Amino acid sequence: MTDSISPRPGVYGHPPADLVEVAENALQLSPLVPGGTALDELAPGSLPGLTMLAPPGTLERRHVLALGLRALAPGAPLTVLAPKDRGGSRLGRELSGFGCRLDESAKSHHRIVRTLRPDAPTGLDEAIGEGAPRRLDEIGLWTQPGIFSWNRIDPGTALLIETLPALSGRGADLGCGLGILAHAVLASPKVTALALVDNDRRAVEAARRNVDDPRVTVTWTDARAADAVPERLDFVVMNPPFHDGGAEDRALGQAFIRRAAAALRPGGTLWLTANTHLPYEATLGEVFREVTQRAAAQGYKIHEARK
Repeated sequence: MTDSISPRPGVYGHPPADLVEVAENALQLSPLVPGGTALDELAPGSLPGLTMLAPPGTLERRHVLALGLRALAPGAPLTVLAPKDRGGSRLGRELSGFGCRLDESAKSHHRIVRTLRPDAPTGLDEAIGEGAPRRLDEIGLWTQPGIFSWNRIDPGTALLIETLPALSGRGADLGCGLGILAHAVLASPKVTALALVDNDRRAVEAARRNVDDPRVTVTWTDARAADAVPERLDFVVMNPPFHDGGAEDRALGQAFIRRAAAALRPGGTLWLTANTHLPYEATLGEVFREVTQRAAAQGYKIHEARK
């Protein structure tokens, strides 16, 4: 845990600029912003202020609210907001439960709560523990609330695992999550290297615990970045995201497809799982010479695309 006192206020995520002000020098604390600072590593009482776009999941939200209150200096200002239908309606009750006195308002379908860090907040340790990393026996993996499909194997991933042939050579998993796909890929002894990439620091930390194999590297970065993975790969596997801030964004998956194509050698192969309603076929056809649907079930589809 960091011992130094930060002269900079913190920001968690990307709060809408038309709803709250964020200091230009604010310290980014979200695990979804590669390169940011880990909120749980800040020393208690070290933060002079915090503005937070609260996450939607209850366990995750209470966890980060408690971490934020622990990191704030007594009397330091805390501003928290969230869409009303994505946790915003619960913010007041949750912060009151931590002993905060509130100033609440509403704007643009968001609830905005302003408070000062109390001298002796209550219930922080319990909330931090409820949202902390843990190993789930049900899936046999380390995980944490807030990670994609944190407490179950996503059906699209399961279908891809069922469909994958034995792969070989050097490859990558873009948006690796907990490392579930990696286990299936690494079952082939012909795989010589596998780069796991995710923009969620918590997923990266979990994957490092879950995938113990000398052929693997795990990197916290945006998979769409030009230097996210090595070049001239033999294969890429992925279950790309298609939500950004709670709203469906099909451009995310399309960008992942283009990144995969750029990373593959001529003749290299992409294995992709996606919800059946997502129109990725046109993008696949633009950047790959051969595209074949290999499976479809339970609202998901599997494509093999050869460069």
